Amino acid sequence: MDKLTERINFLYKKSKTSQLTEDEKEEQRRLREKYINNIKKNLRAQLGAIQPKSNEDELN
Repeated sequence: MDKLTERINFLYKKSKTSQLTEDEKEEQRRLREKYINNIKKNLRAQLGAIQPKSNEDELN
């Protein structure tokens, strides 16, 4: 994932100093989408691992 964010950041910085080509814009869009999907996947996994407290645990 580090290489993914490095490339996203590189394209972002490049876009601030010069015009991105259409291929670079498409790459940037795909990389951002992949990054967001990875975050969603990780969040779902974390939420799926959460165990609700039972009422007995609250009484102790």
